[in-house]
Amino acid sequence: MANLCPKCLQDNTVKSGIIKERQRFHCKDCNYFFTVKKLGKQIDDYFVTKALQLYLEGLSYREIERIIGVSHVTVSSWIRKYNIKRPPHSDFHPVYKVFKQNELIDYMQNENNIKGSGLIITEFGDKFMMIKWERFKK
Repeated sequence: MANLCPKCLQDNTVKSGIIKERQRFHCKDCNYFFTVKKLGKQIDDYFVTKALQLYLEGLSYREIERIIGVSHVTVSSWIRKYNIKRPPHSDFHPVYKVFKQNELIDYMQNENNIKGSGLIITEFGDKFMMIKWERFKK
C-alpha cells in the first residue's frame, strides 16, 4: 500500500530506506522524500473512561492497571492529559471486588454486605466490578 505524498497528495510513492527507525518514502511525481509518523497503539475510549472513573473513585494507578489491563504509566498520562483532580479525602475509603454474575447476585442478596455503604457496579466484559465505600475505622 502506497502512502500519499504530503507535498503533492499523490500516491505514486516507493519505500526509500529507514531514518531514525521510521520508514522513509520517495514521491516519484514531485521527487519529495518524507517519513510517516507512527500512530502507536490505540486504546478504546471505553477503557480510558473506565480508568478515569476508577481514579476518581479512589483507586491507585496500579489497582487500575490490574483491573483494566492497561499500564499504570498510561493511566497516569490520561489523568494528566484530561486534568483530572480527585475530590478531597473523606472518612470513606473504596474497596473493590470483581465478581462473575452469579457471585454478584449472591453477594447482593446478603444485606450485611451492602448495609451502610455506597456502591457502584460496573461491567467489564463477562465480569462485574463493585466499588464499595466503607468508613475508616477509628
